[in-house]
Amino acid sequence: MTENIVIFGHNSVGIRSDSGMIYVDPFKMKVSPNDASFILVTHEHYDHFSPEDIAKVTSKDTVLAVPESMKEKAQEAAGLVKKIITVKPGESCALDGLSFETVPAYNMDKKFHPKSNEWVGYILNINKKRIYIAGDTDATPEARNVKCDVAIVPVGGTYTMDIRQAAELVNEIKPTVAIPVHYGCIVGEASDGEAFAKLVKEPVKAELKIRF
Repeated sequence: MTENIVIFGHNSVGIRSDSGMIYVDPFKMKVSPNDASFILVTHEHYDHFSPEDIAKVTSKDTVLAVPESMKEKAQEAAGLVKKIITVKPGESCALDGLSFETVPAYNMDKKFHPKSNEWVGYILNINKKRIYIAGDTDATPEARNVKCDVAIVPVGGTYTMDIRQAAELVNEIKPTVAIPVHYGCIVGEASDGEAFAKLVKEPVKAELKIRF
């Protein structure tokens, strides 16, 4: 189910689909494939919106999706992509063959990601599967209502939910597979993925995709 998903590190995700290659928050890319059909950005922090890394994955036909609140900042990448679209939390979108939904991504007990910024996570509908990339978020009520087959969730703490909170979330929403991200780079330890996996309960299967 996850053979088409690559985690390059941090929250940098690549997904191969019938609609083309999709990247979410490309960051610290060690390769320059320049094959993106779509780039989805969750929010404007430098480790999620990186024009330098967007340049490494864009092609002449790339569509860039960003939250409405970072419309002006996204212009830093305007010359790199074919077009830019904006999204708000709680939307359903159909974009050149790609179907996705947006989920609010925010902190409940921290100040780093205010709900008022209207930053997002994404649920991608790919090959009849729903892939949730949570973005920088806590285990919010909206996250707890997500229905998905694959959940890609941050576990590093400090700016997002931590290992325990992330495990509790996936144990509640019960995707088939849970993939931890946002650890071992900037925040968290390289061992956080294994610690998360130990807390994930059947029927959910934890899968570690980041290689250190």
